Amino acid sequence: MISTRNPSIDDSGRQSNKTVRAFKAFCSEIWIIPAIAVVIAILILVIGHARSQIGAKFLSSFIYAMLIGFPTALSLNWIGFRYTERFPRLIFLIFIAVLIAIATCGSLLGAYVLQLTSIIPPHFYLREVQSSLPICLVINLVVGLSVTSYETLRHRLQDATLELRTRQVEQERANKLLLEARLSSLESRIQPHFLFNTLNSIASLIPSDPKRAEDTVGKLASLLRFSIRANQSSLVPLSQELKIVRDYLEIEATRFGKRLRYEIDVPDTLGDCRIPPLALQTLVENSIKHVAAQRNQPSSIRIAGAQRDSHLELSVTDDGPGFSLADISADHGLGNLVGRLELLFGEAAQLNVKRVNDKTIVSIAVPGELQ
Repeated sequence: MISTRNPSIDDSGRQSNKTVRAFKAFCSEIWIIPAIAVVIAILILVIGHARSQIGAKFLSSFIYAMLIGFPTALSLNWIGFRYTERFPRLIFLIFIAVLIAIATCGSLLGAYVLQLTSIIPPHFYLREVQSSLPICLVINLVVGLSVTSYETLRHRLQDATLELRTRQVEQERANKLLLEARLSSLESRIQPHFLFNTLNSIASLIPSDPKRAEDTVGKLASLLRFSIRANQSSLVPLSQELKIVRDYLEIEATRFGKRLRYEIDVPDTLGDCRIPPLALQTLVENSIKHVAAQRNQPSSIRIAGAQRDSHLELSVTDDGPGFSLADISADHGLGNLVGRLELLFGEAAQLNVKRVNDKTIVSIAVPGELQ
């Protein structure tokens, strides 16, 4: 059963999680306000001048800060995370209204607390409110809007960064899936082509040499098992690839007889190096198809391997006519190989064709760090 994602549920879930995280972060920092208040109270007690002018000023500021600052911090955080996305154009008007309301209530309540603590005389209540209210309004609006603007921009930046990273991860995942799909498509086009050539070789043996045909069927079974396993991995050990190449050459040798001579010169120390499956076999098959199968006189093929700097280089040399990679189509075996090398290694791998002493050398080079 395939499940599909509900965008509205996911979006509401992400919004809820974001609000919870923001509230937890606020709660982890809100202890600063009472801590500052405790420090101020201790200073006042230590000074011992609570009824002096300096002590009264300190105590008055402390009372107003607690009565206005604490509710402001709680209200702005709650409103911001609950209504910013719902009312993006009106949110600052809501903030202003809340700041004015809290500053007014805090000023009225603060003056009443000062009156109860006898810091101001009872008949000074209205005068205290008149003098403190404008200051409380200005400070609360300036500080509240400044902090709110900063926090709003900070959270928008965090959301944008998170969204960008999420899109990058999704894009990378999409690219990876695309590359895997293209690679699988290329490999699936290689395997039938290889199978049909091998079956043709077996068919040519059945009338003249049934025993060798039976042995060739065993080699074909080995090749098919390798092909199935190779389809599960984009790279295989060179030693396995060489075994498949030897089996393939023996199968073709039964077909062409003395018309085909081959030599394999690859050091055993390179056996653990990893290359794309059927890569070397594709080079050999190209020589068989366009050289040995096209002439009646003997043909020779030489397979060589060497480590050059940070790359493994494998080459197949034959005595056939040269050709250009520009003339190779995407459906050709070498065209498929070029596509696989590009998908797996990018520009770090190469396939080259050159003529040296009337011989054609087709070589591939793959980076050593991926082996």
